[in-house]
Amino acid sequence: MAKFKKIETPIKDLFIIEPTIFEDNRGFFMESWNEKEFNEIGLKIKFVQDNHSRSKKGVLRGLHFQEPYPQGKLVRVIRGAIFDVAVDIREDSPTFKKWFGIVLDEHNRRMLYIPEGFLHGFLTLSEWADVLYKTTEYYYKEYDRGIIWNDPDLKIEWPFEEYGIDKVILSEKDSQLPTFKQWLKMKKERRKL
Repeated sequence: MAKFKKIETPIKDLFIIEPTIFEDNRGFFMESWNEKEFNEIGLKIKFVQDNHSRSKKGVLRGLHFQEPYPQGKLVRVIRGAIFDVAVDIREDSPTFKKWFGIVLDEHNRRMLYIPEGFLHGFLTLSEWADVLYKTTEYYYKEYDRGIIWNDPDLKIEWPFEEYGIDKVILSEKDSQLPTFKQWLKMKKERRKL
């Protein structure tokens, strides 16, 4: 029996991963990563870094990416709940600019595999949430990039009302991110240099 189930999303190469959970009266056990098992479901990934973030309700982190040195991510929640979002920014992709969102929480124990070439962000839905994610590339502060969370072209449908969130909490950096159009323009100008 496979330890992981790979579920396709409407966006190519972006997958929901369901681990096998072994539960009894003591609690539960699961593997959250196993290179051999991931290879068997068609995901040949090499991770180099693990990250852990804690956020309170209403915190929105993102939308982040790294350029150059893009990061693939395997995201999961060990406490609380988030609305996790990935946006395809691979210019040659048929789903360029399309987004996908999913609730990841401590109960469903699902993970989202986000390949290189995507924006990533999440909204904290519970009082607190602990998010763990593995990355395929190291973090480089000087290459840290982002797009504003409420970009008018991306039209991400964040579930504020559904979860009683009336105020978004952003870092100063995230509140000053460019729009998608501004980023494309900057990228085009850099290519001319």
